[in-house]
Amino acid sequence: MTATTSTPAGPAAGAPVGSPVAAPSPAPSPAPAQSAQPARPGRRERLLFGAQPRWVRPSAALLLALTAVLYLWNLEATGYANSFYAAAIQAGTKDWTALLFGSLDAGNAITVDKPPASLWFPALAGRIFGFSALSMLIPQALMGVAAVGLLYLAVRRVSGPAAGLLAGGALALTPVAALMFRFNNPDALLTLCLVLAGYLTTRAIEKAGWKWLAAAGAVIGLAFLAKMLQGFLIVPGLALAYLWAAPATLGRRLLHLLGAAAGIAVVAGSYIALFQLTPASARPYMAGSENNSFLELTFGYNGLGRITGSGGGMPGGARGGGGNVGFGGAAGITRMFGTSFGGEVSWLLPAALVLLGAGLWFTRREARTSTTRAALLLWGGWLAVTALIFSFMSGTVHPYYAVALAPAVAALVGIGSVELWRGRAYRPARIVLAATVLAGSVWSAVLLGRDPAWLPGLRVVVVALGLLAAVALLLRADSLPGLPARFRTAAAAGVVTLSLLAGGLGTAAWTLATAAQPHSGSIPTSGPTGSAMGGARTAARLGGAPGGMGPGGTGPGGMGGESASSEVTALLRAAGTKWSAIVSGATQAANLELATGTSVIALGGWNGGDPYPTLAQFQGMVDRGEIGYFISGGGMGGGRGGSSEVAAWVAANFQAETVGGSTVYRLGA
Repeated sequence: MTATTSTPAGPAAGAPVGSPVAAPSPAPSPAPAQSAQPARPGRRERLLFGAQPRWVRPSAALLLALTAVLYLWNLEATGYANSFYAAAIQAGTKDWTALLFGSLDAGNAITVDKPPASLWFPALAGRIFGFSALSMLIPQALMGVAAVGLLYLAVRRVSGPAAGLLAGGALALTPVAALMFRFNNPDALLTLCLVLAGYLTTRAIEKAGWKWLAAAGAVIGLAFLAKMLQGFLIVPGLALAYLWAAPATLGRRLLHLLGAAAGIAVVAGSYIALFQLTPASARPYMAGSENNSFLELTFGYNGLGRITGSGGGMPGGARGGGGNVGFGGAAGITRMFGTSFGGEVSWLLPAALVLLGAGLWFTRREARTSTTRAALLLWGGWLAVTALIFSFMSGTVHPYYAVALAPAVAALVGIGSVELWRGRAYRPARIVLAATVLAGSVWSAVLLGRDPAWLPGLRVVVVALGLLAAVALLLRADSLPGLPARFRTAAAAGVVTLSLLAGGLGTAAWTLATAAQPHSGSIPTSGPTGSAMGGARTAARLGGAPGGMGPGGTGPGGMGGESASSEVTALLRAAGTKWSAIVSGATQAANLELATGTSVIALGGWNGGDPYPTLAQFQGMVDRGEIGYFISGGGMGGGRGGSSEVAAWVAANFQAETVGGSTVYRLGA
């Protein structure tokens, strides 16, 4: 790696700092201007793109524009995506309490089984522009554009604009990123917060800026409010980088880290206190908990239960038979490369790991405050901790979780590739770079081969490009003897183009195929139609419910994929009660809410396993005339948590009737 801070260049021209080269190399060949050591950030760096060569601003603007097109194009085809979160967003557009606490219904019976932060932004957009699929999904797509821009800024500060562009483009063209930034799961806000925290920590490391670090802590606190403990997985990497490289005494560095921890506690803790101190009668029940507790959800169902498998990460201890293997593949060190996670995020993962190892080795003699080494520790620590947790967690894990890995992979590819390119006069650096490009192209071909019917010729093209690029890098095609100086820049550009195509063509094609397909349901996956796992295809494979809207979001999908009949829809719209109905299972409740515009209680929460409402609570609601109908069926939890008692009491005290193929009980006069 070449020096990017106060550390002087190595003894050999173009050699990575810390390389074991002692003798001077032959006279260096002329190199493009961008191969020089990037200047330290100046005041104008505070602007969006800063004071850079003329090509930088247009290139960065083009990156953001193309990302916006990719994430916004034909977005309405996705419809309501995950109807579970769509119904909660709709509820937030109708009631401020529902928005604040993340209630699944505007009547505030029960929340979604996650913190509410990811619902706030699309719900506020729905309040301004009216609730629709687009008002819900456009904020998600814009979060993706912002994440790409922030990653560009973070990497550019360390290795220059070329590395920033490569990192931003790699993130934008990661399939799982295109999937999640065009969807309404909490992962879009989570990923944006993580990238912002990485950028703020990068700024903090430069001059031991405690304010930047405290701001990073506050953003991680917001990430916690998006997806709880998953927001904390990047903390070890960020803390290690700052503790290692910030230009301050050890005592000050530790003190600054305590300030960052305080930032996390203020943001996350203030909401926890708000929830816990609000009387239960004034807020919805906390789904996923047994005792109506935010903390229980944090450390149980949505926390340690996901990692250890205790209760399978399901409320009430319910555990789907072998569901973890069906969702994410068998736990182990190879899970990120397996059939479930591989196509989501692993296209550039081998390259990122090789470049991380090479970078740490080549910078081993750099000064402690080297920003290059600090960046490798930051993004490498992020990647290592997150990947290991995802690989070995034995509770419920879904392939789309891998979006949290995408920024770290992209950053390491951007930094490592550009730094090795600058040091390509040094043979070991050249060999590592060539091997990385070739291995990346071969791995892309392997991933493409997992759907052999889709563009089979692309695999051959990718491998051929990898071979050509590797040979060109090893032979230094831009500096061949006898090559006129005026052709060397063009030759260098050709080698770079070959390398980018070899490493990026596979992931780009898979990403475009992902963006071209509408996705729905609770377990969306990337890729072309033939290998998609979301929506009804997932339900059929795993025995679950798609829970999504049809193309364009025009009709609700019920449990098992059936649509709510027009008779049931009309019945609930005319109910005139606080809650038009109560059904077992949140997916059916959400679909009915979206179809009717009324509030529906999800008996037992997401999978029917939460102890809400109890039989006594339900009887009180019925006595007060707050619920119109009980609709039988649709539960996922097998009647746990009092659901069976409620169903039995209804069957014993009310007359069943069939409406549009559904068994319905009228709860009142």
